[in-house]
Amino acid sequence: QVQLVESGGGLVQPGGSLRLSCVASGFTFSRYGIGWVRQAPGKGLEWISYIDESGSTTYADSVRGRFTISRDNAKNTVFLQVNSLKPEDTAVYFCEKGTTRGQGTQVTVSS
Repeated sequence: QVQLVESGGGLVQPGGSLRLSCVASGFTFSRYGIGWVRQAPGKGLEWISYIDESGSTTYADSVRGRFTISRDNAKNTVFLQVNSLKPEDTAVYFCEKGTTRGQGTQVTVSS
């Protein structure tokens, strides 16, 4: 079955950076796109980025220029480099394939 496992979150000061990882299993990774979404406290899910099977990327306006999505097909992994973090980026970050989502990784931006 499809399984997605996120990691790399943590507590960081405003302006800081993190590299989030999403390790996938249960399907032919190189043939599918993977997205990232996040959920801030008390709010709904927000789509933030997507990378398709060819490596083409898209971003939400709220993160464009600060976040970079990439993939390593040899490692069945999608990365989300998050830079210039702001307090409003505080959320649980999930990777997803279709309707399947991982357990998430917490990112907290605070001084």
